[in-house]
Amino acid sequence: MPADGAARSRAGRAVVIGGSLTGMLAAAALAETMQVTVVERYELPHGPLPRQGVPQARHAHLLWSGGARALESLVPGTTEALLAAGGRRFAVPADLVVMTSGGWLTRFPEQQFFLAATRDLLDGVVRELVTRTPGVRTLPGRTVLGLRGTAAQVAGVAIRDGRREEVLEADLVVDASGRGSSMPRWLDRLGLPPVRTEVVDSGLGYASRLFRAPPGTEGFPTVNVQADPREPVPGLNGTILPVEDGRWLVTLSGTRGAQPTGDPGAFETFARALRHPVVGDLISRATPLGDVTVSHSTANQRRRYERMPAWPEGLVVLGDALATYNPLYGHGMSVSALHALALRAEAARRPGPGLARRVQRAAARAADAAWSLAAGQDLRYPGAEGDRPGALGALMTRYSDRLMHTATRRRGVSRAFLDVLSLSAGQYAALRPDVLATVLNPLRPEPLADPPFTDAERSRMIALFTKG
Repeated sequence: MPADGAARSRAGRAVVIGGSLTGMLAAAALAETMQVTVVERYELPHGPLPRQGVPQARHAHLLWSGGARALESLVPGTTEALLAAGGRRFAVPADLVVMTSGGWLTRFPEQQFFLAATRDLLDGVVRELVTRTPGVRTLPGRTVLGLRGTAAQVAGVAIRDGRREEVLEADLVVDASGRGSSMPRWLDRLGLPPVRTEVVDSGLGYASRLFRAPPGTEGFPTVNVQADPREPVPGLNGTILPVEDGRWLVTLSGTRGAQPTGDPGAFETFARALRHPVVGDLISRATPLGDVTVSHSTANQRRRYERMPAWPEGLVVLGDALATYNPLYGHGMSVSALHALALRAEAARRPGPGLARRVQRAAARAADAAWSLAAGQDLRYPGAEGDRPGALGALMTRYSDRLMHTATRRRGVSRAFLDVLSLSAGQYAALRPDVLATVLNPLRPEPLADPPFTDAERSRMIALFTKG
């Protein structure tokens, strides 16, 4: 963020469409060099309260270390404020008990990390810090009607406040309006060709519920049981994510043909149907808080704006408006932070002609790893919809299976895998010569037979289950 005196050096105006996490991070990225106006359809709450227009907010959210570092660079103090408000920092894989498709992951000392909190808390912390930044103003309760300008140059947006309409002129417009972005329709009005859109849909359904964590489980690890996409059955997944105020946010999911329902009585039963019943066992000793929230908006969708033959100056599309991913992998918020970081870097490096196109291409590169993982895995489940990979894609899928298995027991491969998963390194990290040699070694490591809880954690679980 800029220092107090930096406002004098700001040149130009930017409009950010959407007060989402992506929108706030984009505002923070641009506030160093421009006057920024964030236009939001709904009212923006003060503090960690629900924000209208975020249907996925009730499900488990985490910020991988690659995204957390980007966010901290954009909005210094975010991590400290989030942890002070009750958010958790988990060392990966030390603070995880996770069954991957390759088996139980050894809890090696910290290789990466993630931050965990409810979405309301994370959004509230970021929103408070960004809206206090000099040069940023918000206009809640306004609807964006469309772009103003031509196919060659976007010059602002038209907005409506009740019955009153006005035009906000801007040197740069950033679309951070999310999955439901109207950008394809707005570009059509400017005379631009349709954007190519890729969709991969496994039919995944999500069900989440908050629980009061059992006494004595403070500091408990995140527990996660993942499906094995090699099995020709619907994929079932479950996560216990410790969040603020001594609660567990539990999210269950199933692909087409095995989606969880909103029935509270069926929640624990579904959890016990996973590849291991540990999630169901643990929540049987926790106290439910509220109802079950269900979502089916989980398809992977990517709009290839970076490949359009022509792109107007002064327009950038970021976050979910550009690409969405199966929430199972927890990449959405982290990719948004990387998008905003790319926006800041390009705006500072060389503003002016060509900026929008450069940002769009950089944002596409930042989405590649998350897209490859989500789309590649989701296509393997029964009934999945989307274009199948070619010969190279099939080869990489087989390699990924061996990588996942080897990562469960080999520290160096685990590090490479987690570097990619946490968006801290590109996909090349999983193809380094040392990693390749270990993964392709015909001597396969023996998998762990049981969940890798520590002795202290097991003792606490025994006490819970013998309590009666």
